Amino acid sequence: MVQDLILPSRRDRDPELFVKIFGSGVRTLVFVAGLGGTTRYWETRVTELAQEHRIVLVDLLGFGRSPKPWVKYSVERHVDALQRVLAPLGPVTLVGHSLGALIAAAYAARHTETVERLVLISLPHFGSQDAAYTYMRQGPVKGGLIYTNVLLTMLACIITRRLLGRILPYLIRDIPREIVEDLVQHTWRSSTSSLWDVVYRHDVAADLRILEPVHNVLCIHGSDDIMAPLAPVRGLADAFSNVELCVLEGLDHHPFLRAPKKCCELIASFVKQAARKAMLPNG
Repeated sequence: MVQDLILPSRRDRDPELFVKIFGSGVRTLVFVAGLGGTTRYWETRVTELAQEHRIVLVDLLGFGRSPKPWVKYSVERHVDALQRVLAPLGPVTLVGHSLGALIAAAYAARHTETVERLVLISLPHFGSQDAAYTYMRQGPVKGGLIYTNVLLTMLACIITRRLLGRILPYLIRDIPREIVEDLVQHTWRSSTSSLWDVVYRHDVAADLRILEPVHNVLCIHGSDDIMAPLAPVRGLADAFSNVELCVLEGLDHHPFLRAPKKCCELIASFVKQAARKAMLPNG
């Protein structure tokens, strides 16, 4: 049975995130999509996992069917909003894609006692805003200059939502239709602020440093990802003993869309291995 929920807030100023819960099992897997993504990014692709796990899909603050307040979409604000979803659920495995991976890592570092495992898919890691600018402007990303200029990014967002929204599924043919339709379910404020304050300015290495003695982390990355280059993530895997990197050859920034069965197998195996390790006398 699927439950569509908007969880109640404790204070009027607290945002209420949109959540879908289905499946059953002892362990809970929480999925958080990337920039412009929603619960529909995962919903039809996690059915096998739902046979043995409780699945929780969350629309981040400012995206999908979650509220879109006029605020700064900082890491801390995203984490606080997510905490109100996760607090009642008990220990969980967090799975995040792209922007969602950064927020998942930040959440785990701040709430280590409530997160059992962490899976980061297509993790963007630049190290600094300047490094992100350099890569986006000089690297292989088309239109990278637009996405390193706040005004141009804002205009692109407004034009996409208001003028191109209905025809986007006909323009973007390599992404499933329902996901493309949801790319307009945000505001220029939520999209632009999340991009700058989370992707460009937040360094996930600091979060992984906190997690190193506490939790194992699985990174799943496409070898041909140009939006979140692989080399810096390899560097993280080399730097932190608890980070395991699985590279899927020939895949781009969306390995969960291109090879959902393989990704689900990797996640299920990672969860089982961590569970067995925890049961060992010295685990």
